[in-house]
Amino acid sequence: MTDALGIRPLEAYMARDLVCVLPDEDAVRNYQPDLEKLKGLDGMLCHITAPGREYDCVSRSFAPKLSVPEDPVCGSGHCHIVPIMAEKLGKKDLLAYQASKRGGELQCRLEGDTVSLAGYAALYSIADLKV
Repeated sequence: MTDALGIRPLEAYMARDLVCVLPDEDAVRNYQPDLEKLKGLDGMLCHITAPGREYDCVSRSFAPKLSVPEDPVCGSGHCHIVPIMAEKLGKKDLLAYQASKRGGELQCRLEGDTVSLAGYAALYSIADLKV
């Protein structure tokens, strides 16, 4: 895993996606992925995260198996990240930041085994489906 990531995570968790906890926010923000190597890792997507300075956690999400180099703000990824970071930080309400080029803030709440997410969104595209 370290070879494919190019960095040694402090911890890694596997569900549908792979979540790697890195040492700090700078490691997340400065991460330079090798997308071809990430394709060889387990999981549909690969998320990296760490505790933040301004935010409870900072993350980035990569999905090269789905031809998505980096997801700008990944809701499904935070459904994997939030339970891990909530336990580490000892809190159920988290303010998260996705540190992609576009970036975005998410207000997250862990309630039992349910993750609730809120935040602002921008319309990206509209499809005109005529069948």
